[in-house]
Amino acid sequence: MAETERANSQAGRGNAYLRLLRVPGARGFVAAGLIGRMPMSMLGLGIVLLVSAMTGRYGTAGAVAATGAICYAVLVPRLGRLTDRFGQARVLRPLTGVFAVSAVAFVACALLRAPLWTLFVTGGALGGTMPSLGSMVRARWSYLAAAAGDTQMLHTAFSLESVADELIFITGPAIVAILATEVHPVAGVVAAAVLTVAGTLWLAAQRRTEPPPQPSRQRSGGAIRLPGMVALATVYVFLGAMFGTVDLSTIAFAAQQGHKPLAGLVLGTYALGSAVGGLWYGARQWRAPLARRFLITLAGIVLGVAPLWALPNLPIMFAVIFFSGLSIAPTLIAGFSLIERRVPPQLMTEGMSWLSTSIGIGLALGPPVAGRVIDARGAHWGYALALGWGILAAVCGLLGARALRVPPQVAAAASMITPADAGHEADSDKVPSWQAAPPSGGTGQATSRPTHAPPPPQEARRRSRQPFGMRRKNT
Repeated sequence: MAETERANSQAGRGNAYLRLLRVPGARGFVAAGLIGRMPMSMLGLGIVLLVSAMTGRYGTAGAVAATGAICYAVLVPRLGRLTDRFGQARVLRPLTGVFAVSAVAFVACALLRAPLWTLFVTGGALGGTMPSLGSMVRARWSYLAAAAGDTQMLHTAFSLESVADELIFITGPAIVAILATEVHPVAGVVAAAVLTVAGTLWLAAQRRTEPPPQPSRQRSGGAIRLPGMVALATVYVFLGAMFGTVDLSTIAFAAQQGHKPLAGLVLGTYALGSAVGGLWYGARQWRAPLARRFLITLAGIVLGVAPLWALPNLPIMFAVIFFSGLSIAPTLIAGFSLIERRVPPQLMTEGMSWLSTSIGIGLALGPPVAGRVIDARGAHWGYALALGWGILAAVCGLLGARALRVPPQVAAAASMITPADAGHEADSDKVPSWQAAPPSGGTGQATSRPTHAPPPPQEARRRSRQPFGMRRKNT
Protein backbone atom coordinates (compact mmCIF):
# COMPACT_ATOMS: atom_id res chain seq x y z
CA MET A 1 0.00 0.00 0.00
CA ALA A 2 2.91 2.33 0.69
CA GLU A 3 3.97 1.91 -2.92
CA THR A 4 0.52 2.94 -4.15
CA GLU A 5 0.39 5.90 -1.75
CA ARG A 6 3.74 7.16 -3.00
CA ALA A 7 2.43 6.98 -6.58
CA ASN A 8 -0.77 8.79 -5.67
CA SER A 9 0.99 11.42 -3.52
CA GLN A 10 2.37 12.99 -6.67
CA ALA A 11 -1.17 13.81 -7.90
CA GLY A 12 -0.48 17.49 -7.96
CA ARG A 13 2.73 17.28 -9.93
CA GLY A 14 3.70 16.17 -13.42
CA ASN A 15 1.71 14.73 -16.29
CA ALA A 16 -1.51 12.93 -15.36
CA TYR A 17 -0.78 10.03 -17.71
CA LEU A 18 2.73 9.51 -16.36
CA ARG A 19 1.34 9.50 -12.82
CA LEU A 20 -1.18 6.91 -13.92
CA LEU A 21 1.49 4.57 -15.26
CA ARG A 22 3.36 4.78 -11.95
CA VAL A 23 0.54 2.86 -10.26
CA PRO A 24 2.01 -0.57 -9.35
CA GLY A 25 1.19 -3.15 -12.00
CA ALA A 26 -0.39 -0.64 -14.39
CA ARG A 27 2.25 -0.64 -17.10
CA GLY A 28 2.10 -4.42 -17.39
CA PHE A 29 -1.64 -4.77 -17.93
CA VAL A 30 -1.80 -1.64 -20.13
CA ALA A 31 0.86 -3.11 -22.43
CA ALA A 32 -0.78 -6.55 -22.44
CA GLY A 33 -4.17 -5.04 -23.18
CA LEU A 34 -2.75 -2.93 -26.01
CA ILE A 35 -1.13 -5.93 -27.69
CA GLY A 36 -4.06 -8.25 -27.10
CA ARG A 37 -6.69 -5.92 -28.55
CA MET A 38 -4.71 -4.84 -31.62
CA PRO A 39 -6.72 -7.41 -33.62
CA MET A 40 -9.97 -5.53 -33.02
CA SER A 41 -8.88 -3.33 -35.95
CA MET A 42 -7.13 -6.14 -37.85
CA LEU A 43 -9.22 -9.30 -37.77
CA GLY A 44 -12.24 -8.15 -39.78
CA LEU A 45 -10.10 -6.65 -42.54
CA GLY A 46 -7.79 -9.67 -42.46
CA ILE A 47 -10.78 -11.99 -42.97
CA VAL A 48 -12.03 -9.90 -45.90
CA LEU A 49 -8.62 -9.86 -47.58
CA LEU A 50 -8.07 -13.60 -47.07
CA VAL A 51 -11.51 -14.77 -48.20
CA SER A 52 -11.56 -12.42 -51.19
CA ALA A 53 -8.13 -13.66 -52.26
CA MET A 54 -9.25 -17.30 -52.00
CA THR A 55 -12.72 -16.93 -53.54
CA GLY A 56 -12.42 -13.80 -55.67
CA ARG A 57 -15.68 -12.49 -54.21
CA TYR A 58 -15.79 -9.45 -51.94
CA GLY A 59 -19.45 -10.00 -51.16
CA THR A 60 -18.69 -13.41 -49.69
CA ALA A 61 -15.71 -12.01 -47.82
CA GLY A 62 -17.83 -9.28 -46.28
CA ALA A 63 -20.52 -11.78 -45.28
CA VAL A 64 -17.97 -14.00 -43.51
CA ALA A 65 -16.54 -11.00 -41.66
CA ALA A 66 -20.04 -9.86 -40.68
CA THR A 67 -20.80 -13.34 -39.33
CA GLY A 68 -17.78 -13.07 -37.05
CA ALA A 69 -18.83 -9.60 -35.91
CA ILE A 70 -22.36 -10.76 -35.08
CA CYS A 71 -21.08 -13.77 -33.13
CA TYR A 72 -18.77 -11.44 -31.21
CA ALA A 73 -21.65 -9.12 -30.39
CA VAL A 74 -23.79 -12.01 -29.13
CA LEU A 75 -21.13 -13.74 -27.02
CA VAL A 76 -19.15 -10.88 -25.49
CA PRO A 77 -21.71 -9.78 -22.83
CA ARG A 78 -22.15 -13.40 -21.73
CA LEU A 79 -18.40 -13.88 -21.50
CA GLY A 80 -18.24 -10.63 -19.53
CA ARG A 81 -20.77 -12.00 -17.04
CA LEU A 82 -18.68 -15.17 -16.63
CA THR A 83 -15.60 -13.02 -16.11
CA ASP A 84 -17.28 -11.06 -13.32
CA ARG A 85 -18.36 -14.29 -11.68
CA PHE A 86 -15.19 -16.41 -11.98
CA GLY A 87 -12.40 -13.89 -12.58
CA GLN A 88 -10.48 -12.84 -15.67
CA ALA A 89 -7.78 -15.52 -15.65
CA ARG A 90 -10.23 -18.44 -15.35
CA VAL A 91 -12.18 -17.22 -18.38
CA LEU A 92 -9.38 -15.86 -20.57
CA ARG A 93 -7.18 -18.94 -20.59
CA PRO A 94 -9.72 -21.43 -22.00
CA LEU A 95 -11.20 -18.74 -24.24
CA THR A 96 -7.76 -18.11 -25.75
CA GLY A 97 -7.41 -21.81 -26.48
CA VAL A 98 -10.74 -21.92 -28.32
CA PHE A 99 -9.81 -18.77 -30.24
CA ALA A 100 -6.45 -20.23 -31.32
CA VAL A 101 -8.08 -23.46 -32.52
CA SER A 102 -10.70 -21.44 -34.43
CA ALA A 103 -7.97 -19.37 -36.10
CA VAL A 104 -6.11 -22.48 -37.23
CA ALA A 105 -9.32 -24.03 -38.54
CA PHE A 106 -10.34 -20.89 -40.42
CA VAL A 107 -6.95 -20.45 -42.07
CA ALA A 108 -6.86 -24.14 -43.01
CA CYS A 109 -10.34 -24.01 -44.57
CA ALA A 110 -9.35 -20.95 -46.60
CA LEU A 111 -6.06 -22.40 -47.84
CA LEU A 112 -7.62 -25.77 -48.68
CA ARG A 113 -10.54 -24.04 -50.44
CA ALA A 114 -12.99 -26.00 -48.33
CA PRO A 115 -16.75 -25.65 -48.94
CA LEU A 116 -18.05 -22.15 -48.41
CA TRP A 117 -20.11 -23.05 -45.35
CA THR A 118 -16.94 -24.01 -43.47
CA LEU A 119 -15.66 -20.44 -43.80
CA PHE A 120 -18.85 -19.13 -42.21
CA VAL A 121 -18.68 -21.65 -39.36
CA THR A 122 -15.00 -21.18 -38.57
CA GLY A 123 -15.15 -17.42 -39.23
CA GLY A 124 -18.06 -17.09 -36.81
CA ALA A 125 -16.17 -19.07 -34.18
CA LEU A 126 -13.05 -16.98 -34.75
CA GLY A 127 -14.87 -13.67 -34.38
CA GLY A 128 -17.08 -14.82 -31.53
CA THR A 129 -14.23 -16.07 -29.34
CA MET A 130 -11.93 -13.05 -29.74
CA PRO A 131 -11.37 -11.84 -26.15
CA SER A 132 -12.78 -8.40 -25.31
CA LEU A 133 -9.71 -7.11 -23.51
CA GLY A 134 -10.78 -3.46 -23.60
CA SER A 135 -13.56 -4.07 -21.08
CA MET A 136 -11.29 -6.18 -18.89
CA VAL A 137 -8.53 -3.59 -18.78
CA ARG A 138 -11.08 -0.91 -17.88
CA ALA A 139 -12.47 -3.17 -15.16
CA ARG A 140 -8.95 -3.37 -13.70
CA TRP A 141 -8.68 0.40 -13.68
CA SER A 142 -12.05 0.63 -11.94
CA TYR A 143 -10.87 -1.82 -9.28
CA LEU A 144 -7.58 0.03 -8.70
CA ALA A 145 -9.29 3.43 -8.58
CA ALA A 146 -11.81 2.12 -6.04
CA ALA A 147 -8.98 0.74 -3.91
CA ALA A 148 -7.18 4.08 -4.06
CA GLY A 149 -10.35 6.17 -3.63
CA ASP A 150 -9.27 8.31 -6.60
CA THR A 151 -11.98 9.18 -9.14
CA GLN A 152 -9.66 11.46 -11.15
CA MET A 153 -7.36 8.51 -11.67
CA LEU A 154 -10.23 6.58 -13.26
CA HIS A 155 -11.10 9.51 -15.55
CA THR A 156 -7.52 9.68 -16.78
CA ALA A 157 -7.29 5.89 -17.10
CA PHE A 158 -10.38 5.68 -19.31
CA SER A 159 -8.94 8.50 -21.43
CA LEU A 160 -5.68 6.59 -21.80
CA GLU A 161 -7.49 3.45 -22.90
CA SER A 162 -9.61 5.34 -25.43
CA VAL A 163 -6.49 6.93 -26.90
CA ALA A 164 -4.92 3.46 -27.08
CA ASP A 165 -7.99 2.27 -29.00
CA GLU A 166 -7.54 5.09 -31.49
CA LEU A 167 -3.86 4.27 -31.97
CA ILE A 168 -4.89 0.68 -32.64
CA PHE A 169 -7.30 1.82 -35.34
CA ILE A 170 -4.62 4.03 -36.86
CA THR A 171 -1.96 1.33 -37.14
CA GLY A 172 -3.85 -1.97 -37.25
CA PRO A 173 -5.50 -1.74 -40.69
CA ALA A 174 -2.26 -0.60 -42.31
CA ILE A 175 -0.35 -3.52 -40.78
CA VAL A 176 -2.85 -6.16 -41.83
CA ALA A 177 -3.21 -4.70 -45.34
CA ILE A 178 0.56 -4.80 -45.90
CA LEU A 179 0.86 -8.34 -44.57
CA ALA A 180 -2.08 -9.68 -46.59
CA THR A 181 -1.13 -8.00 -49.87
CA GLU A 182 2.68 -8.03 -49.76
CA VAL A 183 3.46 -11.22 -47.79
CA HIS A 184 0.60 -13.74 -48.08
CA PRO A 185 -3.22 -13.53 -47.85
CA VAL A 186 -3.21 -15.51 -44.60
CA ALA A 187 -0.53 -13.35 -42.96
CA GLY A 188 -2.96 -10.70 -41.73
CA VAL A 189 -5.23 -13.18 -39.93
CA VAL A 190 -2.25 -15.10 -38.53
CA ALA A 191 -0.66 -11.90 -37.17
CA ALA A 192 -3.93 -10.86 -35.55
CA ALA A 193 -4.32 -14.28 -33.95
CA VAL A 194 -0.75 -14.31 -32.62
CA LEU A 195 -1.15 -10.86 -31.08
CA THR A 196 -4.44 -11.87 -29.47
CA VAL A 197 -3.03 -15.04 -27.92
CA ALA A 198 0.15 -13.34 -26.69
CA GLY A 199 -1.57 -10.29 -25.20
CA THR A 200 -4.42 -12.26 -23.62
CA LEU A 201 -2.18 -14.80 -21.91
CA TRP A 202 0.07 -12.01 -20.67
CA LEU A 203 -2.90 -10.17 -19.20
CA ALA A 204 -4.27 -13.35 -17.59
CA ALA A 205 -0.92 -13.94 -15.90
CA GLN A 206 -1.05 -10.57 -14.09
CA ARG A 207 -3.07 -11.53 -11.05
CA ARG A 208 -2.29 -8.76 -8.55
CA THR A 209 -4.28 -6.15 -10.50
CA GLU A 210 -7.11 -8.55 -11.40
CA PRO A 211 -10.45 -7.71 -9.76
CA PRO A 212 -11.54 -10.52 -7.42
CA PRO A 213 -14.48 -12.65 -8.55
CA GLN A 214 -17.83 -11.12 -7.62
CA PRO A 215 -20.70 -13.60 -7.22
CA SER A 216 -23.77 -11.79 -8.55
CA ARG A 217 -27.34 -11.61 -7.25
CA GLN A 218 -28.45 -9.85 -10.42
CA ARG A 219 -31.83 -10.75 -11.87
CA SER A 220 -31.92 -12.34 -15.31
CA GLY A 221 -30.99 -9.87 -18.01
CA GLY A 222 -27.70 -8.79 -16.45
CA ALA A 223 -26.24 -5.33 -16.69
CA ILE A 224 -28.39 -4.31 -19.66
CA ARG A 225 -31.42 -4.07 -17.31
CA LEU A 226 -29.87 -1.29 -15.26
CA PRO A 227 -31.27 2.24 -15.78
CA GLY A 228 -29.56 4.05 -18.63
CA MET A 229 -27.89 0.97 -20.13
CA VAL A 230 -30.39 0.50 -22.96
CA ALA A 231 -30.08 4.19 -23.83
CA LEU A 232 -26.29 3.98 -23.91
CA ALA A 233 -26.31 0.77 -25.93
CA THR A 234 -28.69 2.25 -28.51
CA VAL A 235 -26.54 5.37 -28.86
CA TYR A 236 -23.47 3.27 -29.49
CA VAL A 237 -25.21 1.06 -32.05
CA PHE A 238 -25.91 4.15 -34.14
CA LEU A 239 -22.38 5.47 -33.53
CA GLY A 240 -20.97 2.16 -34.73
CA ALA A 241 -23.10 2.39 -37.87
CA MET A 242 -21.82 5.96 -38.36
CA PHE A 243 -18.17 4.92 -37.97
CA GLY A 244 -18.57 2.05 -40.45
CA THR A 245 -20.34 4.32 -42.93
CA VAL A 246 -17.63 6.98 -42.67
CA ASP A 247 -14.98 4.33 -43.34
CA LEU A 248 -16.75 2.99 -46.42
CA SER A 249 -17.62 6.46 -47.72
CA THR A 250 -14.00 7.58 -47.33
CA ILE A 251 -12.74 4.63 -49.36
CA ALA A 252 -15.29 5.41 -52.08
CA PHE A 253 -14.48 9.14 -51.96
CA ALA A 254 -10.75 8.51 -52.33
CA ALA A 255 -11.45 6.17 -55.25
CA GLN A 256 -13.62 8.79 -56.95
CA GLN A 257 -10.79 11.29 -56.55
CA GLY A 258 -8.37 8.83 -58.18
CA HIS A 259 -6.34 8.24 -55.01
CA LYS A 260 -7.81 5.12 -53.39
CA PRO A 261 -4.55 4.20 -51.56
CA LEU A 262 -4.86 7.47 -49.60
CA ALA A 263 -8.10 6.31 -47.97
CA GLY A 264 -6.13 4.69 -45.17
CA LEU A 265 -4.29 7.94 -44.45
CA VAL A 266 -7.56 9.87 -44.37
CA LEU A 267 -9.08 7.44 -41.89
CA GLY A 268 -5.86 7.52 -39.90
CA THR A 269 -6.20 11.30 -39.69
CA TYR A 270 -9.77 10.84 -38.42
CA ALA A 271 -8.50 8.50 -35.69
CA LEU A 272 -5.61 10.85 -34.91
CA GLY A 273 -8.08 13.65 -34.24
CA SER A 274 -9.92 11.36 -31.86
CA ALA A 275 -6.70 10.48 -30.03
CA VAL A 276 -5.77 14.16 -29.61
CA GLY A 277 -9.26 14.93 -28.30
CA GLY A 278 -9.03 12.04 -25.86
CA LEU A 279 -5.63 13.15 -24.52
CA TRP A 280 -6.90 16.68 -23.96
CA TYR A 281 -10.14 15.51 -22.37
CA GLY A 282 -8.43 13.10 -20.02
CA ALA A 283 -5.84 15.60 -18.80
CA ARG A 284 -8.51 18.02 -17.54
CA GLN A 285 -10.58 17.97 -14.37
CA TRP A 286 -14.24 18.60 -15.19
CA ARG A 287 -16.92 20.12 -13.00
CA ALA A 288 -19.87 19.57 -15.33
CA PRO A 289 -21.97 16.47 -14.54
CA LEU A 290 -20.88 13.39 -16.44
CA ALA A 291 -24.21 12.86 -18.23
CA ARG A 292 -24.10 16.45 -19.53
CA ARG A 293 -20.54 15.98 -20.77
CA PHE A 294 -21.61 12.83 -22.59
CA LEU A 295 -24.40 14.64 -24.44
CA ILE A 296 -22.11 17.58 -25.32
CA THR A 297 -19.39 15.37 -26.77
CA LEU A 298 -22.03 13.32 -28.59
CA ALA A 299 -23.29 16.51 -30.21
CA GLY A 300 -19.67 17.29 -31.12
CA ILE A 301 -19.43 14.02 -33.06
CA VAL A 302 -22.53 14.89 -35.07
CA LEU A 303 -21.28 18.42 -35.82
CA GLY A 304 -17.93 16.98 -36.89
CA VAL A 305 -19.52 14.67 -39.46
CA ALA A 306 -21.98 17.29 -40.75
CA PRO A 307 -19.69 18.99 -43.34
CA LEU A 308 -18.14 15.84 -44.83
CA TRP A 309 -20.82 15.36 -47.50
CA ALA A 310 -20.02 18.76 -49.03
CA LEU A 311 -16.22 18.54 -49.23
CA PRO A 312 -14.89 18.76 -52.79
CA ASN A 313 -11.46 17.08 -52.69
CA LEU A 314 -8.96 15.10 -50.64
CA PRO A 315 -6.73 17.95 -49.40
CA ILE A 316 -9.72 19.68 -47.81
CA MET A 317 -10.94 16.31 -46.51
CA PHE A 318 -7.58 15.78 -44.75
CA ALA A 319 -7.89 19.15 -43.03
CA VAL A 320 -11.52 18.80 -41.97
CA ILE A 321 -11.67 15.17 -40.93
CA PHE A 322 -9.04 15.68 -38.23
CA PHE A 323 -11.37 18.12 -36.46
CA SER A 324 -14.32 15.80 -37.16
CA GLY A 325 -12.67 13.17 -34.98
CA LEU A 326 -11.90 15.34 -31.94
CA SER A 327 -15.08 14.40 -30.05
CA ILE A 328 -14.99 10.64 -30.64
CA ALA A 329 -12.67 9.55 -27.83
CA PRO A 330 -14.23 11.96 -25.28
CA THR A 331 -17.65 10.45 -26.02
CA LEU A 332 -16.32 6.92 -25.55
CA ILE A 333 -14.60 7.97 -22.32
CA ALA A 334 -17.80 9.52 -20.98
CA GLY A 335 -19.80 6.44 -21.95
CA PHE A 336 -17.50 4.04 -20.15
CA SER A 337 -17.46 6.40 -17.15
CA LEU A 338 -21.27 6.43 -17.03
CA ILE A 339 -21.26 2.64 -16.96
CA GLU A 340 -18.65 2.61 -14.21
CA ARG A 341 -20.86 4.93 -12.14
CA ARG A 342 -24.01 2.89 -12.76
CA VAL A 343 -22.89 -0.74 -12.66
CA PRO A 344 -22.00 -2.56 -9.41
CA PRO A 345 -18.67 -4.42 -9.27
CA GLN A 346 -20.20 -7.86 -9.77
CA LEU A 347 -21.40 -6.76 -13.22
CA MET A 348 -18.58 -4.41 -14.19
CA THR A 349 -16.94 -6.40 -17.01
CA GLU A 350 -20.31 -7.33 -18.49
CA GLY A 351 -21.41 -3.69 -18.34
CA MET A 352 -18.24 -2.48 -20.04
CA SER A 353 -18.57 -5.12 -22.74
CA TRP A 354 -22.04 -3.89 -23.72
CA LEU A 355 -20.57 -0.72 -25.24
CA SER A 356 -18.08 -2.70 -27.32
CA THR A 357 -20.87 -5.04 -28.36
CA SER A 358 -23.15 -2.16 -29.35
CA ILE A 359 -20.47 -0.55 -31.49
CA GLY A 360 -19.77 -3.95 -33.06
CA ILE A 361 -23.45 -4.38 -33.97
CA GLY A 362 -23.44 -0.95 -35.58
CA LEU A 363 -20.25 -1.72 -37.49
CA ALA A 364 -21.86 -4.91 -38.80
CA LEU A 365 -25.16 -3.30 -39.80
CA GLY A 366 -24.12 0.15 -41.05
CA PRO A 367 -21.72 -0.61 -43.93
CA PRO A 368 -24.13 -2.89 -45.90
CA VAL A 369 -26.70 -0.07 -45.95
CA ALA A 370 -23.98 2.44 -46.80
CA GLY A 371 -22.71 0.24 -49.62
CA ARG A 372 -26.10 0.30 -51.34
CA VAL A 373 -26.37 4.07 -50.95
CA ILE A 374 -22.83 4.67 -52.25
CA ASP A 375 -23.34 2.34 -55.23
CA ALA A 376 -26.54 4.17 -56.15
CA ARG A 377 -25.67 7.81 -55.34
CA GLY A 378 -21.94 8.14 -54.66
CA ALA A 379 -19.65 8.81 -51.69
CA HIS A 380 -21.17 12.19 -50.81
CA TRP A 381 -24.50 10.52 -50.07
CA GLY A 382 -22.62 7.98 -47.98
CA TYR A 383 -21.39 10.83 -45.79
CA ALA A 384 -24.96 12.14 -45.63
CA LEU A 385 -26.06 8.72 -44.38
CA ALA A 386 -23.30 8.85 -41.75
CA LEU A 387 -24.70 12.18 -40.60
CA GLY A 388 -28.14 10.56 -40.36
CA TRP A 389 -26.75 7.79 -38.13
CA GLY A 390 -25.10 10.42 -35.95
CA ILE A 391 -28.32 12.39 -35.60
CA LEU A 392 -30.16 9.23 -34.56
CA ALA A 393 -27.46 8.60 -31.93
CA ALA A 394 -27.86 12.14 -30.58
CA VAL A 395 -31.65 11.84 -30.50
CA CYS A 396 -31.42 8.57 -28.56
CA GLY A 397 -28.99 10.22 -26.16
CA LEU A 398 -31.39 13.08 -25.54
CA LEU A 399 -34.34 10.74 -25.09
CA GLY A 400 -32.33 8.69 -22.61
CA ALA A 401 -30.86 11.70 -20.77
CA ARG A 402 -33.19 11.26 -17.83
CA ALA A 403 -32.15 7.63 -17.38
CA LEU A 404 -28.47 8.62 -17.59
CA ARG A 405 -29.01 10.98 -14.67
CA VAL A 406 -30.61 8.25 -12.50
CA PRO A 407 -29.01 8.38 -9.04
CA PRO A 408 -26.68 5.46 -8.21
CA GLN A 409 -29.05 4.11 -5.55
CA VAL A 410 -31.80 3.68 -8.16
CA ALA A 411 -29.47 1.94 -10.59
CA ALA A 412 -28.29 -0.28 -7.76
CA ALA A 413 -31.87 -1.15 -6.79
CA ALA A 414 -32.45 -2.39 -10.33
CA SER A 415 -29.69 -4.92 -9.71
CA MET A 416 -31.18 -5.95 -6.33
CA ILE A 417 -28.78 -3.76 -4.30
CA THR A 418 -30.44 -1.83 -1.52
CA PRO A 419 -30.38 2.00 -1.55
CA ALA A 420 -28.52 1.95 1.75
CA ASP A 421 -25.72 0.01 0.10
CA ALA A 422 -25.71 2.11 -3.04
CA GLY A 423 -25.46 5.53 -1.41
CA HIS A 424 -27.65 8.58 -1.86
CA GLU A 425 -25.80 10.68 -4.40
CA ALA A 426 -27.94 12.37 -7.05
CA ASP A 427 -25.13 13.67 -9.23
CA SER A 428 -23.84 11.21 -11.80
CA ASP A 429 -20.29 12.32 -10.98
CA LYS A 430 -20.62 11.20 -7.36
CA VAL A 431 -19.02 7.91 -6.45
CA PRO A 432 -21.30 5.07 -5.29
CA SER A 433 -20.64 3.75 -1.82
CA TRP A 434 -19.04 0.56 -3.05
CA GLN A 435 -16.21 2.70 -4.47
CA ALA A 436 -15.99 5.23 -1.66
CA ALA A 437 -13.78 5.20 1.40
CA PRO A 438 -15.60 3.97 4.53
CA PRO A 439 -16.91 6.42 7.13
CA SER A 440 -15.02 7.30 10.26
CA GLY A 441 -14.45 4.27 12.38
CA GLY A 442 -14.07 1.98 9.37
CA THR A 443 -10.98 0.22 8.23
CA GLY A 444 -9.69 3.20 6.29
CA GLN A 445 -9.41 0.98 3.20
CA ALA A 446 -11.66 1.34 0.18
CA THR A 447 -13.62 -1.64 -1.04
CA SER A 448 -14.60 -2.57 -4.58
CA ARG A 449 -17.72 -4.56 -3.67
CA PRO A 450 -20.99 -3.67 -1.90
CA THR A 451 -21.03 -4.44 1.79
CA HIS A 452 -23.93 -6.85 1.40
CA ALA A 453 -22.30 -8.93 -1.32
CA PRO A 454 -21.08 -12.45 -0.53
CA PRO A 455 -17.37 -12.46 0.22
CA PRO A 456 -15.02 -13.57 -2.54
CA PRO A 457 -13.12 -16.83 -2.19
CA GLN A 458 -10.63 -17.06 0.66
CA GLU A 459 -7.63 -16.73 -1.63
CA ALA A 460 -9.06 -13.58 -3.22
CA ARG A 461 -9.83 -12.12 0.23
CA ARG A 462 -6.34 -12.84 1.48
CA ARG A 463 -4.78 -11.42 -1.66
CA SER A 464 -6.95 -8.28 -1.65
CA ARG A 465 -5.88 -7.46 1.93
CA GLN A 466 -2.21 -7.52 1.04
CA PRO A 467 -0.43 -4.29 0.06
CA PHE A 468 0.17 -4.03 -3.67
CA GLY A 469 3.88 -4.27 -3.17
CA MET A 470 3.56 -7.58 -1.28
CA ARG A 471 1.29 -9.42 -3.70
CA ARG A 472 3.81 -11.79 -5.15
CA LYS A 473 1.78 -14.93 -5.37
CA ASN A 474 0.00 -15.52 -8.69
CA THR A 475 1.64 -12.46 -10.30
